[in-house]
Amino acid sequence: MNSKYNFDEIVDRKNTNSIKWDYYKKFMNVEKDLLPMWVADMDFKAPPEVIKALKKRASHGIYGYSGKPESYYNAIINWVDKRYNWQIKKDWIVYTPGIVPAINIAIDKFTEPGDGIVVQKPVYFPFFQSVNNQNRKVVNNNLVIEDGKYIMNFDDLEQKIADDTKMILLCSPHNPVGRVWNRKELEKLGEIAEKNDLLVFSDEIHADLILNNNQHIPFASLSSELTSRTITGFSPSKTFNIAGLYASAIVIPEKNLREKFKEVINRYHLYHTNCFAIEGLETAYRYGENWLEELLTYLENNLKITNEVLGDIEKLNIFEPEGTFLVWLDFRDFNLSHEEIKNIIIEKAGLLLNDGKMFGSNGEKFMRLNIGTPRRKLEKGLKKLRKEFVGKK
Repeated sequence: MNSKYNFDEIVDRKNTNSIKWDYYKKFMNVEKDLLPMWVADMDFKAPPEVIKALKKRASHGIYGYSGKPESYYNAIINWVDKRYNWQIKKDWIVYTPGIVPAINIAIDKFTEPGDGIVVQKPVYFPFFQSVNNQNRKVVNNNLVIEDGKYIMNFDDLEQKIADDTKMILLCSPHNPVGRVWNRKELEKLGEIAEKNDLLVFSDEIHADLILNNNQHIPFASLSSELTSRTITGFSPSKTFNIAGLYASAIVIPEKNLREKFKEVINRYHLYHTNCFAIEGLETAYRYGENWLEELLTYLENNLKITNEVLGDIEKLNIFEPEGTFLVWLDFRDFNLSHEEIKNIIIEKAGLLLNDGKMFGSNGEKFMRLNIGTPRRKLEKGLKKLRKEFVGKK
C-alpha cells in the first residue's frame, strides 16, 4: 500500500513552547540536552485536513467567543458510532477543555471529602493526584501481572470497596501499561460497579489508538445499567496529535448526572470553547480516518522495531501495548536501584523517558517509552538505550 502521509518527516519541535521538547529541563530537573521520548504526544504533524482547517480559521483574523454548530456534534456522534459501534445522542455530549478537568469536575460533584475513589495503579498520575487534591481517599486496586500481562485484580477490588467508596476511575485503554480491556474484563468490572452502586468515570482518550487487531469497547456501551452510571471521556487529542487545542467530548447519557456535571461547568464558566478547538475536533473526526489508519500501521511497525532492537537485552521485559503509542519497560531484573536505572538512561544514554514511579509506587524500576515518533528518531533512541543495558547485570 502506498502511503499518502509522511510519518517519516522529521519536524523540529524546539522553540515551539513544547512541554516535551522545550520544557523538559525545567519539569524533569535535568541540565543536559536529551532526546525526549516521554510526554504522551507524538512527533507527527496533524492530518493535513486539520492543518488546512486551522489555517483557514486563523486567516479570518477575528477570534471571538464561539459556539458549537450541529456539525460539531454530528462529527462526534458519527465517529463514536463508526469506530466503536455505540450510538450516542447530542444531548449526552458536554464539552470540557480536556479529560483531566472532567475527572476533577466529576470528583467535585459526585463525591464528598473523605470518600473513596478506586484507582488502578500503575496509572496516569492525574488520576490519583485529582483524588488527593480534592481531599478524597485513593482506594488502591493495583493491577497485577499474570502470564506476562497486566490484569485487573477483582478479588482485591471487592475486598477494598467500603461504604464510603463512591467512584471508579477507569483508564481504558490503559496508560501506561497499554492494555485494551476485553469484554469479559469490562463486564466483570461492571458487575462490581452495579453491585456496589459505584459511579464510573471511563477515560477513553486512547480509544482510537488500537494496535494489532485488538478491539476497544466503550465501558458505557456494555449495558443500559452501565450506560446510566458511566461518564465517558473521548478526545481527538492523542489520536490526531492535537492535544494543545484542549478539546474533549464528555459523554453522560443519564440526565440527572449530566445536569449536575454541567452545574460545575457553569459555576466556573467553562462552557465556552476555543474557536480552534471546534475546528480541530470536527475536522479530525470528519476527515481524519484515513490518516489514522496509516498512523496505526506506522505505530505497529515502530513497535516491531522496538522489540527487535531491545529484544535481546536479557533482563529487560517489554510489555507490548495492545493500544496507545506507549511502551512500558520493566527493568526489575537488573541488579540496579530505580535511581541507578534512571541515571543510566539520562546521563549515559542521553534519553528522557517517563519515570515509572510517577504512575504509582508499583511503577518502581519501570520506565514509559513513547514510540510515536519518526522511525529514524525512534531507532536512534532505541540504540542508545540498548547500548547501555545489553550485557548489564
